[in-house]
Amino acid sequence: MFAITQRFWWPAMEPEVREYVEACSLCARNKNSSRTRAGLLQPLPIPSRPWAEISVDFVTGLPTSNGNTAILTVVDRFSKMVHYIALPKLPSAKETAVVMMDSVFRIHGFPRDIVSDRGPQFVSRFWKEFCKLIGATASLTSGYHPEANGQTERLNQQLETGLRCLVAQCPAAWSKHLTWVEFAHNSLPTSATGMSPFQCVFGYQPPFFPESESEVSVPSAHALVRRCRRIWAAARQTLIRQGDRVKRAADRRRRPAPVYQPGQRVWLAAKELPLQVESRKLAPRFVGPFPVSRVINPAAVRLRLPRSLRVHPTFHVSKIKPVKESSMVPDPKPPPAPSNDRRWSGLHCEEAVGSTEARQRLAVPRRLGGIRPGGTTMGGSQPHHGP
Repeated sequence: MFAITQRFWWPAMEPEVREYVEACSLCARNKNSSRTRAGLLQPLPIPSRPWAEISVDFVTGLPTSNGNTAILTVVDRFSKMVHYIALPKLPSAKETAVVMMDSVFRIHGFPRDIVSDRGPQFVSRFWKEFCKLIGATASLTSGYHPEANGQTERLNQQLETGLRCLVAQCPAAWSKHLTWVEFAHNSLPTSATGMSPFQCVFGYQPPFFPESESEVSVPSAHALVRRCRRIWAAARQTLIRQGDRVKRAADRRRRPAPVYQPGQRVWLAAKELPLQVESRKLAPRFVGPFPVSRVINPAAVRLRLPRSLRVHPTFHVSKIKPVKESSMVPDPKPPPAPSNDRRWSGLHCEEAVGSTEARQRLAVPRRLGGIRPGGTTMGGSQPHHGP
């Protein structure tokens, strides 16, 4: 802008230049965004009781311990109770269902909703049919957005931290300590509910030292039910307040996302896409544009992607940005469809470095704010030169 104002002037020059730059497809694909993340926090609904809604995830990359190399983390979204289940390998969809039946559902019953990432186990037809048969909804996070299942991701981090402290001298012994890491988490109060997961689910705190416990009479069944309901009601109110605090804190670092419509064209962030390019440093920061095929909710959309890209088409709004259109900028020649093929570069053919046409386009803009090459405006009058 500074260089242009030194030599030219025309009415509404600054807004026209900004409009031209915002609509430049080359800039849109290759410039990093310095803006805050798009999309305000969309918290999941608060469950009404323990183990009605759960989230699951895997911990992998562990050394072999008693024949186990992975952990399945299952979290109750209401009480924050967790079960850590050691596994010999990353299971298939069918094996995951069997583990859930044997280790979770036999204790707590069937949930109404299961939140997971888009791992191969959870996007398979078997898993979808399994959830349908037990009366549960299979809720999947948007592509390359693990924050959508942040509760389970955070517990996985805590698990790894605890195991590092316990098995620093012998990493292969991690499976022996898994039970006590789980017990420690479930017996300690959480900031979300203000009570331990044990107390939230069962209505009492498990004794740590049984010999020091005083003799108490067994409460009646009605008293136990009333106490559990009081605890659940208090826990739910605390969860709602905590969720509001988390949302306010998160939204301070975010901005409202644009309201997208089906058919609207958007750019897609290329950072996490499995694109085979010669240099990630010099690769485009965004690919596309792609049309929006469906708006799932204010924080997630589904795009119409080429089959060659081979990724799930649902993305969080922080991973896309709208295409800016302007009458001053002609529609660019669409780039080759992105794919996992190593031959794809993500650039226009005419933008190859060193090409004659590319040098001409960089040297003389085709049209900028009403100026034609040669220094004349679209109206035919000469522009006003600066000092």
